[in-house]
Amino acid sequence: MTTTFTPRTAQTATAEATQTEVQSLAEFVDRASLDMLSEQALGQLKIRVLDTIGVAIGALDAPPLQEIRALIEDLDAGHGATLIGGGHASPDHAAFFNSALSRYLDFMDAYLAKGETNHPSDNMGAVLAAAEHADASGEDFLTAFAVAYQIHARLSDVAPVRDLGFDHTTQGAFAAGAASAKALGLNAEQIANAAAMAGTANVALRVTRTGDLSHWKGLAYPHVSKEGVFDALLAAHGITGPAEVFEGNKGFKALAGDFDLDWSREDLEKVTGTIIKKHNAEIHSQSALDAAQEIRRQEGFRADAIASVELKTFDVAYSIIGGGEEGDKRTIRTKEEADHSLPWMVAVVLLDGELNPAQYEPERIVDDDVQDLMHKVTITPSQEFSDRFPEHMCADLVVTLGDGTTFRASTDDYEGFTTNPLDWEGARRKFDALTSPFAEAALRDEIADLVHDLENHPIRELTRLLAQVPQTRS
Repeated sequence: MTTTFTPRTAQTATAEATQTEVQSLAEFVDRASLDMLSEQALGQLKIRVLDTIGVAIGALDAPPLQEIRALIEDLDAGHGATLIGGGHASPDHAAFFNSALSRYLDFMDAYLAKGETNHPSDNMGAVLAAAEHADASGEDFLTAFAVAYQIHARLSDVAPVRDLGFDHTTQGAFAAGAASAKALGLNAEQIANAAAMAGTANVALRVTRTGDLSHWKGLAYPHVSKEGVFDALLAAHGITGPAEVFEGNKGFKALAGDFDLDWSREDLEKVTGTIIKKHNAEIHSQSALDAAQEIRRQEGFRADAIASVELKTFDVAYSIIGGGEEGDKRTIRTKEEADHSLPWMVAVVLLDGELNPAQYEPERIVDDDVQDLMHKVTITPSQEFSDRFPEHMCADLVVTLGDGTTFRASTDDYEGFTTNPLDWEGARRKFDALTSPFAEAALRDEIADLVHDLENHPIRELTRLLAQVPQTRS
């Protein structure tokens, strides 16, 4: 039986006082509407909905996701919001599972700030579960999703925490809480409480993405999605969070440092500043992998004759995935390690010509050819390239064969970057490539057509289609 969610009114009125920063954020969220998006931003937002769904479907049969599905179905006994691939769970557990699906392949979008990189599409699982629980419209869902992009990106612009040892999910918690509350239809006071609770309770350690990587790399944000929905549900029932979560004594600014962010002047355009992955790889590798593909196309290239590979890149790529401050990247045994190792990724593209889910099969990760070639890759940061980041993603790749023949390719963007945005046709190609092993063409067409016109449909039409996707490959 379908029930319509009706949020409760907060039980106590807040006394008139100077407005806090989270209350200002909440007023921005409360007044947000789809007509605040330009035609370009709305089009790019829908592309990201389709891209995120495709990436999620592509992970349906991954063993960790099958284990998570079994756990939450056991906990929730089949009630609540829809799971992609069928089944139901409580809204917070559905948010966890669907976010884990869209995160597992590491094929999602990204936002590049100077001192922080995050993945705003990680919020879709939370917004989708909250919107379905509230029986919201597609317009409501898209608005709340755009809110998540804006908050997540803007906090990363002004309050990066990576260099302090904290994870980008830390800023995302504010986005997940506020956007979930927006999708539930809560008022400004309740939105402020949801954002405050989520932001206070989810300050996360960067060790998630350094050293030997675990399953938690792909589950850290799903946890935040789950908590964002749960905190929004708490706020709907009158539970309050710290009103001075940003500026208060030992608040967020004690961690991130002081910053100014006038939410009254914000719009919903930040989605146009995000980028979509072309290769199934960590975001800072994308241009380098394009360069590797370009070298493979050059006459005379032979992967089996490579003597050395030299990559010049920007400092963030070197630090996170190139063997810099976040640890050596040449001990590669698992998917989580492989998709965050620039030497391994460059090597496998030079060998296979692509980097897609098939390259992460366990036996391919540890094959002798890619393991050997990985150790021939040398990566150095360039100050010039670093100065140009994040407006450009520069890579200069030189491959030398055993006979001394050299091949070179340089690039500063790729298809999906801000300077070369992905269009609907490109998004559809990626969606079909990821989902065709699971869904027949007719169902893929239905999902894509509905997303393209989502503002004119109830969100339950989308979740109904997503429930029809088989959990295993055909």
